[in-house]
Amino acid sequence: MAAYVALERGYFAEQGLDVTIHHSTGQHLQLLLSGDVDVTTAAAGSVLKRRADPGVPIRAIALFGQRGQQTFIALADSGIDSPSDWEGRTVGYRISLPPEYLAIADAAGVNRGLVQEVRVGFDPRILVQGKVDVLAVFKSNEPDTLRKLGFEVVQFDPSAFGVPALGLTYIAREDLIAEDPELIARFLKAALKGLEFSFSHPEETLNIVMRYAGKEDRDHMRFMLEAEQADAVSAVTDAHGLGAMTLQQWQEFHDLLVRYGALARELDVAQAFTTQFLEAAYEEGRLVWP
Repeated sequence: MAAYVALERGYFAEQGLDVTIHHSTGQHLQLLLSGDVDVTTAAAGSVLKRRADPGVPIRAIALFGQRGQQTFIALADSGIDSPSDWEGRTVGYRISLPPEYLAIADAAGVNRGLVQEVRVGFDPRILVQGKVDVLAVFKSNEPDTLRKLGFEVVQFDPSAFGVPALGLTYIAREDLIAEDPELIARFLKAALKGLEFSFSHPEETLNIVMRYAGKEDRDHMRFMLEAEQADAVSAVTDAHGLGAMTLQQWQEFHDLLVRYGALARELDVAQAFTTQFLEAAYEEGRLVWP
């Protein structure tokens, strides 16, 4: 969304960039590694996992998700008001048990022996069909998807339980970062300007989004924008600007993944990201523009 806004407002042009935006359905990393794109998005967990195995040479250049993308929901009328209520219930997950779920269960003292944990795939309607009682979902869209079907939900956000999960990043190849840092710097600065605009002008942002995605539901797009904005800000971004990230954030997330067996091996997390472009874009937490 921020990329569309940046393009519409001419921010890339002001940075001397002729930017083409490709839509990809699950092939982001392949396009990046093949050189078909120079920058793409990836979840912070994916960055660490790909660097751990098979050692993919990528780095995060900005962290937009100061909190993780995943949350856990139950129907509002289910009587499930806390993680302790998961006992005796069925919890659905998509591919593998999320480390965030395991961390919440530990933090809340949940007896997992009393929880039925099942792999269910990607259709959130399984919750309203009564096939599971608690479901792992993407917080930026799926709670609203179910609300639009007439079902209110309660959320168990990992951050509320002290789980240091991280969300969406921009990534680039290490070779491009080394060979053409000016290109990455100008791209990121323009994208950050677009992000600033989208958060401070939500209705105009939605107008632009609908221009490119006219078949989408505007209210749902608003929910997504507000959810993404809520997770894009933190004490770190308050001090250093949108997209900012620290070694401590990455280390704590890395340690979470290691603790719950979500990484193939331990990493030097300092090699998984770089703040050089953020530092060039900001001065005392304010974006320098142009």
